[in-house]
Amino acid sequence: MIKKKNRTLRQQFFLTLLIILASITLLSGILQYYFINNQVKNSIEFEARNIGKSIEQGINETDFASRAIEQQIDYRIELISKEISEQLPKDTEDITTDKLEELKNKMDISGIDIFAFDENDVVSVVMSTEPDELGFTLKDISDDGLKDQENLLSGKKFDLLTPASYSNDNIVVLYTAQSGSREEPEFFKYAYYHEPGTNYIISPFIEASEVYQFTQKVGTETWIDKINEEHSYTKEIAVLDPRVFADPSLSEKMYPPLEKVVYGDYKYNTDNKILVDMAQNPKLVTKIEKNDGKKIYKMFIPYDDGRVIYVALDYDKMSAPFKSYSYILIGFGFVSLIILFLTTTRFFNQIYKNISKIISQIKSLETGDFTVRSKVSDKGDLGKLSQSINMMAGSLNGVLSQTREQAILTERHAFLLESEANNTVDKVYSMSIDATAEIRGKTEDINYIIQEIETHLSKEVKDDQESRMYLAKLRELVQTQSNSTTEMTITLSDLLKSLHNQSSSLSEISKKLLKSLEEFHLDERSNEGVSK
Repeated sequence: MIKKKNRTLRQQFFLTLLIILASITLLSGILQYYFINNQVKNSIEFEARNIGKSIEQGINETDFASRAIEQQIDYRIELISKEISEQLPKDTEDITTDKLEELKNKMDISGIDIFAFDENDVVSVVMSTEPDELGFTLKDISDDGLKDQENLLSGKKFDLLTPASYSNDNIVVLYTAQSGSREEPEFFKYAYYHEPGTNYIISPFIEASEVYQFTQKVGTETWIDKINEEHSYTKEIAVLDPRVFADPSLSEKMYPPLEKVVYGDYKYNTDNKILVDMAQNPKLVTKIEKNDGKKIYKMFIPYDDGRVIYVALDYDKMSAPFKSYSYILIGFGFVSLIILFLTTTRFFNQIYKNISKIISQIKSLETGDFTVRSKVSDKGDLGKLSQSINMMAGSLNGVLSQTREQAILTERHAFLLESEANNTVDKVYSMSIDATAEIRGKTEDINYIIQEIETHLSKEVKDDQESRMYLAKLRELVQTQSNSTTEMTITLSDLLKSLHNQSSSLSEISKKLLKSLEEFHLDERSNEGVSK
């Protein structure tokens, strides 16, 4: 029953320990997953920001270089416009196409347009070196551009409405724009110059492929391609214009036309709402979405001029090293806990084994077996406790062994005393009877002699009161002596009987003590407790 109970307690301990270690493993895994997941997000966000800053730096450097090149072109086209104006008449009716062709070839430019009010009172191309340009007007392209042309023709000072790379007195130079009438991408610079006193605008345009070629070599697109090559986890990078997402008509009416995707690629087109909101409230936005079963991390970084740098990264690919590291940590922690469990159970088994030995010894002591000794091979407190219990058991064994020996000796003496007292009582009783009978006989004889003396005296001496008195005292003395002898004999007999009874009682006590001591299992050779 005790062993079964001990086995149950051991199983309960192991089960409790296993549950605690499993809980620690689970909690540790959850915490590691939580912190590593946060670290993954922070790392990916940091990487996305770095890519965004790199793209931003590329845009700034490209814009700065492009503007430097474009500024040189602006100065050149301004000089060309003024030189053309000096060689043309004041009125459009006096200008000929041949003259324009001559100036075009002389200035080595792509073409010359002459803008003036047409019969519909709209500023349009009335003469050009390029036949396809005749009748061209900004009316259907940009109302602001048309308004700027009208203000330019009026000769008044005005605030420019159209974005321009350069403006000065009577001249506006637009940004480099791609020609829509050519199959290959060709870029031109258009200038609008009005010479005071004339009724037309001179619009020379020159090819500006230098800017395009520069941006193709070291521009934003090149930066994006370079980043995509250097980072295998980038899915797509782009520069977006949220204003066009909010108002798609801006890509058609505004000049130069705006585009949703300024640079790069934007194939995961699922964030229109975010971009529309960023057009009104530009702020950094991050999100994680699934596409074809893969997690994509997206970041939208606001940039100046209302543009947004968009970065999409492969979340699964970037988080894979962290997850592997997490699995390694969890596995290592699990193995460590298993080792801890095995070590703890082994240590507990050793302690439990020693405790069981001590408990078994104590149980034996409870049953009266003082010969059992516990052998605990432990240098700690359990070893000291085992030694103390062994010493206590030895001491009790020695005390009880000597007590039993003394009880046996006491019983033996009590038996002898009882036997002697019994014999003595019988002898004294016989002696007292004989002595009493003898004294009584002598007393009767003495009383008879005294009676005879009294009779004789009564015959010889009459009224001898004194003699009678002596004889009476003698009779009384003899009677007293006889009574004293009888009483002494009776008292001695009672004393011997009492001694006999007490020896019998002592013998009974010794027997009971020996019977009680028989319940203990003693080693008579072990007396170390008493000797100590």
